[in-house]
Amino acid sequence: MGLHRVVEPAGVLPQAAWRLDPDPRIGPNEVRLRVERLTLDAASLRQLRDKHGGDGEKVRAEVLEIIETRGKMQNPVTGSGGMLIGTVEEAGRRSPLGVRVGDRVATLVSLTLTPLAITDGLVRWDGRSEQVPCEGYAILFARSIAVALPTDLDPELSLAVLDVCGAPALTMRVVAEQVQRRSREGDGRPVTVAVLGGAGKSGSLSLVAARRAGAGRTVGVVPVSAEREALERAGLADAVVVADARDPVGVSTAVTTALGVPADVTVVCVDVSGCEHGAVLGTADGGTVVFFSMATSFASAALGAEGLAADVTMLVGNGYVPGHAESALELVRSEPGVRDLFAARLAAH
Repeated sequence: MGLHRVVEPAGVLPQAAWRLDPDPRIGPNEVRLRVERLTLDAASLRQLRDKHGGDGEKVRAEVLEIIETRGKMQNPVTGSGGMLIGTVEEAGRRSPLGVRVGDRVATLVSLTLTPLAITDGLVRWDGRSEQVPCEGYAILFARSIAVALPTDLDPELSLAVLDVCGAPALTMRVVAEQVQRRSREGDGRPVTVAVLGGAGKSGSLSLVAARRAGAGRTVGVVPVSAEREALERAGLADAVVVADARDPVGVSTAVTTALGVPADVTVVCVDVSGCEHGAVLGTADGGTVVFFSMATSFASAALGAEGLAADVTMLVGNGYVPGHAESALELVRSEPGVRDLFAARLAAH
């Protein structure tokens, strides 16, 4: 679990630690990667951009400072990090990860718990894009997760997909459970799904996953008309609406109007805070809200639901579902609309 890498405070797991030891010398159950690219969590990058007024040089300097100070990439404001791709340099003799020297892999665990050192000063990064070309090394533990990069997809595309692969996997599970329950009960009503941030990485994948799982009608909620047009072209949702995810009444009205009823499942894939109450208000009693945003205030979500007397189940997407990586990659391979959205996003950066 990497407890021996925790510098301070003592006794906590690496994710909760303020500082880790990124010593490149590995233990018998560790793996060292030569890092080639990071991807930053959307909420973290937005916070840094806002803090520095979009100044890429200042963003780059702060990211480098965080890594150097903490021995990992964990934004002290959002608490989030991201993930990386790299090549295995050394694998301990007792490592259970099944990787070999020379394997090119993506980590499926957060940078917030991954010992990391950068050796090139991030000189090739402009401080604006979520993907960060770099040189350095990272350490994986026995409980870490890594997957071989697919050879049929561009590495940048693979990294973007794998960064959010937990979202579609959990969405598929939750929607399938709703569909199966209704079938058992003889309830012929279709399961309805709303995705806040439907044109983004995790949002677009979640819309497709919901459809694959048997959702009868889906709606993507986006903040601006340009995203609505992109999502409509992609054909991933039955309806697309423009609404500010921070406006509870606006979100609820838009979702209910588009679906004809409140959503049975609402998936939150936005990178701004203040979206909890709209998700709750737009979800039917007995429904489920899945939060995949690191900007979520879970106290606000719980207390908001209580204050609205909303009988909804709220799930925290933890980013891991068995088989999530290959499932997400398959969605990109088989859904041109998803692939087009990802390609446009990468081109814009």
